[in-house]
Amino acid sequence: MDLIQTTSNGLRAIHLNSAVIITVVSFVLYYRKNIRIIIKTLPRDLKFLSRAICIFVNVVKMMLNRDTLITLFENIVKKNPDKIIYYFQDTSWTAKELNLYSNKIARIFQKRGYKKGDVVAFLCYNRPEYVGIWLGLGKIGVITALINTNLKSQSLSHCVNVAKCKGFIFLSDFIKEVNDIRESLSPEIEYIVYGSGEFENAAFKLDELLQITEGDVLGPDSPVIKPRDKMLYIYTSGTTGLPKAAIMSHQKLIFIGIGLLKMFSLKSDDIIYNSLPMYHTSGGLLSILPSLIGGISVVIRVKFSASNYFPDCIKYKCTIGQYIGEMCRYILAVPTSKDNSNHCVRMFMGNGVKPDVWKLFNERFKIPVLYELYGSTEGNSNIVNFDNTPGAVGFKPSLIPASLFPISIIKYDEKTDTPIRNKEGFCIRCRPNESGMCIGSIKNDPIRRFDGYVDKNDTNKKIIYNVFKKGDLAFLSGDILYMDELGYFYFKDRTGDTFRWKGENVSTIEIEMVVQKLINFKDCTVYGVQVGNLEGRAGMIAIADTNNEVDLDILAKGLDKNLPSFARPLFVRILPEIKITGTYKIVKTELKKEGFNVNIVNDKLYFKDPVKGFIPITKGLYNDIINGVIKV
Repeated sequence: MDLIQTTSNGLRAIHLNSAVIITVVSFVLYYRKNIRIIIKTLPRDLKFLSRAICIFVNVVKMMLNRDTLITLFENIVKKNPDKIIYYFQDTSWTAKELNLYSNKIARIFQKRGYKKGDVVAFLCYNRPEYVGIWLGLGKIGVITALINTNLKSQSLSHCVNVAKCKGFIFLSDFIKEVNDIRESLSPEIEYIVYGSGEFENAAFKLDELLQITEGDVLGPDSPVIKPRDKMLYIYTSGTTGLPKAAIMSHQKLIFIGIGLLKMFSLKSDDIIYNSLPMYHTSGGLLSILPSLIGGISVVIRVKFSASNYFPDCIKYKCTIGQYIGEMCRYILAVPTSKDNSNHCVRMFMGNGVKPDVWKLFNERFKIPVLYELYGSTEGNSNIVNFDNTPGAVGFKPSLIPASLFPISIIKYDEKTDTPIRNKEGFCIRCRPNESGMCIGSIKNDPIRRFDGYVDKNDTNKKIIYNVFKKGDLAFLSGDILYMDELGYFYFKDRTGDTFRWKGENVSTIEIEMVVQKLINFKDCTVYGVQVGNLEGRAGMIAIADTNNEVDLDILAKGLDKNLPSFARPLFVRILPEIKITGTYKIVKTELKKEGFNVNIVNDKLYFKDPVKGFIPITKGLYNDIINGVIKV
C-alpha cells in the first residue's frame, strides 16, 4: 500500500513538474522576442529609469516645498552669489548681479502700477538683460510674452493683442516695427523703450529708470507667487493659424529645468553655449533654466554664426553646445580648421538633426554625446534620445508597458484630420514601424499636465477625449512618428498647416493671409516642399490665375515687407484651378508631392531670386537648386 501511495505521489510530482516546465517553455517561446528586446535594451532602460526617478523625486520635493522658479534662483544666489551665470561678449554676470538687476525691474514696474496677472510683451535680441527683465517681472507676478524678433506687421500685432498686454517693452532697434503696428494695438498699452532711441508714445525709457532704481530686496507688498502661476508666454505656431501664446507656469519651467539637469547629468562646472534666439523654447529655456535652477554658466551670443560657433566655444571653454538641425549643417559648411577638435565640448543637445548630418558632424568635431530631443513648447509629449541611436528622437523603455507610458502613437487619418477609432470608440495604438500621431496622456501632475494656450479655443483643439478608455485625455501633438521594435521613436512629418524651415515653425495660414491681399484675393494655397537633402520644407505658393493677372514683382516685394525671412515662400506655381474637397478643404497632397519639379509639373513655376525677385524655373535652375549650387 505504501509502495502504491509513493508511486502515486511520484507520478503526481512528475506531472506537476512537467506542467511547470511546459508552461515555462511555452511562456519563453511565446515571449522570446520580447525577452530578447528587454535584454538588449536593459542597460538603456535602467539608465533612463534611474534618472527619471531622480527627476520625479526632485520635482515632487520642490512641489511640496511650494518652490517657484524665483525661489530656486534665490537659493542659487544665497549659495553662490559670485558664480558667473552669463558670459556675453566681453562681459560677465554673476548670480548676485542678475538678482539685483531683476529686483530693479520688479521695483520699476511695481511703482508703475503693474500687478500680478498683468502681461507685458517683450521684443529684444539675446543678452543677459533678456533673462533679467522677464525674471524681474515674474517676481511681482507679471507674465512676460516673449516676441519673435523676426515678426512684423499683422503677425507682430497679433502676438501683442492675443496676450492682452498691458505693456510693451522693446529694444530701440525695433522702433520702426512697433510704430508700424501702433494703430492696431490697444490705446491703453504702455510702450517702454529699452536702449538708445526715441519713441514718440513711450511711457518711459527703461534705461533711465534702471540707473536711479535700487536693487535690494523687494518689499513686503510684493505678491505671493505660487507654483502654478503663469510666468511666461512663448509663442508657437502649433499646427494651424497664427502664432499661439503657450502658457509656461513655474511648475512647468521647474520640471523642464530639473529634467535637463538630471537627465543630461549636467555638472556645476559645465558651460553651455547658446546662440539660439531666446524667444524660443530652445534658446530661451533649455540653456537658461539650468542656469537659474542649477547655477550652470551660459555663454549668450546675440545671433547664431556658423563660422564663430566653435571659436566661441574654445574662447569660453564651453562644454555643452545647443543646436537645431539646420545649425549643424551650416557649421559643417565652414572650412576645416584647427578648431575642429581643439575644443572642450563634450555634449550637444537639441533637435532636428538628420542621421547623416550627425555622423559627419561627429566625425569632424569628435563630440562624444548627442542628446536629440523631441517635444513642443506647449505639449507634454517630450522625450529624449541619449544613447546616440542615429535618427531616433527618443524611446519607450521596454520594461514599461505601453499602457503605463505617457506617450503613445495612434492610428490617424490625415485626410479627415482625426484619430482612427475601433468599434468601441477608442483610439488604436500603432504597431512597431507603423506611422501615426504622437499623443501625450494628460494628468494633473507636473509631468503630464497640459496648460495649453492663452486662447481656450486653441487649447481645446489640441485635446482628444476617450482615448484608450472612457474619460481619459491626451495632448494631440500634430506630429507623425513611428516606433521600432526596440522602442525608439522616429519623427516622420507634421500634419496640419505648419512646416518647419530655417529652424522656425511656419504657419501656412499666416502666409496665405498676406499673399491673398497681394494677389487681389485670388485662390491660393501655401505648403512646404522638400529641397534636395535640406532639413525642413521651403515655402511654396500655388495660385489659380488663368488670365495672368498676378504681378510677381508686387508679390515678391510684399512678401519681403510683411513676412520674416524664414516665412517667405521661395517658389510659386501658377495653375488653372486649385482642387478642393466636398467640404471645401484645399487638397495639398499632390501639390506637396510634385513640389517645384519642372520635370513633372506642366504649370508655370518660379523661384524667388534674392535680387531679381521671382524668375522662371528651367531644368538647369531646378538642378542647381536641388544639388545645392544655388543656396536657399
